[in-house]
Order: sequence, then structure tokens, then C-alpha cells
Amino acid sequence: MGQKVSPTGFRLGVTEDWRSRWYADKNYAETLQNDIAIREFLKKQLAHAAVSKIEIERAGDKIKVIITTARPGIVIGKKGAEIDNLRKKLSTVANGKVSIEVVEVKRPELDANLIAQSIAEQLEGRVAFRRAMRKAVQSARKSGAKGIRIQCAGRLGGAEMSRREWYGEGRVPRHTLRAKIDYGFATAATTMGSIGIQVWVYYGEVLPGQKAPQPALEGSSRPARRRNDRKNDRGDK
Repeated sequence: MGQKVSPTGFRLGVTEDWRSRWYADKNYAETLQNDIAIREFLKKQLAHAAVSKIEIERAGDKIKVIITTARPGIVIGKKGAEIDNLRKKLSTVANGKVSIEVVEVKRPELDANLIAQSIAEQLEGRVAFRRAMRKAVQSARKSGAKGIRIQCAGRLGGAEMSRREWYGEGRVPRHTLRAKIDYGFATAATTMGSIGIQVWVYYGEVLPGQKAPQPALEGSSRPARRRNDRKNDRGDK
């Protein structure tokens, strides 16, 4: 494995599923271009909605868009006003009837794309890159990640020559196909130039017949409180 391989594409059909699910015979190129247009439109419209993943399913003339986000309230809006408006706009882009499904990321500190976006925002806000990386690693490990690796590349700290630095904890077996690894990428547009952020989060191994774990979508974002802490809050002995 001398060359760089996308961790998502490398594991398709093993632990990962396709981001676009449809079949097209002669219209493959047109359908693919339409998918790209939908994704670019949603990224612009939902730039501040912490969108982790956009999946597209097609069956005949019906198009289903699944948006995985940490802020579903921003996507849906008051009484569903925002999502209705988004559906109308998306129908013109997709040239067909579109249905939208919103999936909530309950633990964004375990989602690789959201971690990368968070670090990119911090770098644009002039936070030290080492501090941002270390903080993200610690919060992911506290939330139960078995391993995490974060890599930043570019003019780090405003240096004249670009370089690459990484920080990680735990195991991240990137060559193991049965390893469930969530991969995320984001670009920080700083005054000194673009900085690329790559994130790998390792959740554990998936054996044949088992369902791939998705800890970012499961559980609660609130940390579990101990029984003694609850007693102290109530003033019980």
C-alpha cells in the first residue's frame, strides 16, 4: 500500500455503504453530475448547520436525500418552514420530486467530518493548530473512541514553508478492512493560505454478520451523571 487510498472507498461493501445509491445505465454521467450539483447546493445552503454526510437514493423518478447533521433544528426550522423551502429549491436543482430525511448526530465529538469542520473553524479564528487538534483528540477519547488521528497540512502557524503535522491517540488500523474507521476532511481558508484537515476515528472491528457501529448517531450527547452527584444536587445523604 504505497499510495494514498480513501478510507471510505477502501471499505465499501465491508463496513461502509455507498453515499449515492441508484442504478443508471445510459444516463450515468448525467445522474452523477446531478448528484454533485445537489451536494454542492446543500453545502452552500447548510453551511452553518454542521452537516456531516449527504446520502442520495434514487428509485425511478423519486429522489430521497438523507442529511446527517448535528443541528437538525437549523435544517428543519420553525414548524418545518426551512425544510419545506429547502425541498422546493432542491426540486429545481434535481429536476424532479425530492424528499428529505434528517438524521441527527447525537455525539458530534465522535463524527470525523464534524471534528474536521470544527478544527477548520478554529484555525480560521486564529486558534493554535496544536491546541485545536489536542482538544478534539481528548474529547473523542472521552466519548469512547478506540483511536483517533488528526492531521493538518499547509502553512501551519503562518510559516513560509508548508508542512504536515499529526496528533493521535489509541489504535487506528487503517489497513484492516474490517476496522470501522470514520474518515473526515475539511479545508480551513486562513489568511496565510488553505490548511487541509484529515480525521480518522476508529470505533472497533466489525466481524461478518455484525452491524457496523455508529456511536456518533447513538446514545446521548449529555454525559452520564453518577448517582452520588444526583444525591448531592438534591441534598440527600
